Amino acid sequence: MKLITYNKASVTSCGMLIDDKVIDIPSAWRWSDAPTSVIEILRRGAGCLAKLGQLAESVQYFIPAKSVKILAPIPRPGKVIALAGNYSKHIKEVGLALGLSDSPRKTTVPRPFLMPATVVTGPGTEIPWPAYSEQIDYEIELAAVIGKEARFVKPADAAGFIAGYTIANDISARSVTFAAGRASRPWDEFYDWLNGKWADGFLPIGPYLLIPENGFNVQALDMTLTVNGRVRQHADTGQMIFPVADVVSFLSHIMTLQPGDVICTGTPAGVAAATGQFLEGGDVIECTIEHLGTLTNTLGASPARFYQPLQQ
Repeated sequence: MKLITYNKASVTSCGMLIDDKVIDIPSAWRWSDAPTSVIEILRRGAGCLAKLGQLAESVQYFIPAKSVKILAPIPRPGKVIALAGNYSKHIKEVGLALGLSDSPRKTTVPRPFLMPATVVTGPGTEIPWPAYSEQIDYEIELAAVIGKEARFVKPADAAGFIAGYTIANDISARSVTFAAGRASRPWDEFYDWLNGKWADGFLPIGPYLLIPENGFNVQALDMTLTVNGRVRQHADTGQMIFPVADVVSFLSHIMTLQPGDVICTGTPAGVAAATGQFLEGGDVIECTIEHLGTLTNTLGASPARFYQPLQQ
């Protein structure tokens, strides 16, 4: 099942994507109290998903997918959590920066960080170039979306707390203009890196949330990112240092995970920080993950002036 959030005629709704057609869930719902958003569907749980399965088999009216604007499946998640350094080749390509290690997972733990919900944008949008960085990068990532409240979950049980999966592009500002003239302090490099993840619209997500069927192997998905049609990243999810189940388990011991929370599971090798091929205004970035479709976005133009607070 593919769940989407979409806009048509200035009205935002939720639907099921079936090939090139959309079922509008609120209008097709045959029971009382129709859900009006993807996150509401997740909160209602398995019973709601079962009813959606019935609708998919019986509904007669469809909306052409080309007539709607597909948004991020969860436009404003309660939490967005991402991992730094979950693919060994990526850690090596950036020179083991920030103290990351490519050691086997038995001797390390995941390194999560939070991002504000305002980073989220959808497919087909133009990514705003932030006024505080001249170097913009890309990062294809598998994103897991939590389906029910999770606390102190064992890895073996983690799949039962995941609603489904989608694609994320963790756009990253690799430099900060506010470093100019700044006195050097410990941890500046870390905070500059973290600030580089927080710009508005810097995390395209979509195009849909896949609710997987039994037998779906999340650790065997092909991943490819292209810029203007040229491959920059190519890997598969089996190369993760920490599989999705371990990531969810680890996070659930640090914080309570809630329905709709988005977890980005790290990027493979091939980022511009390693190659020097940073994005330029107008570049088209396409992220494709097997079974999850293709997420396409364009980077906006570079600002005419950059933010330099110490020079104002």
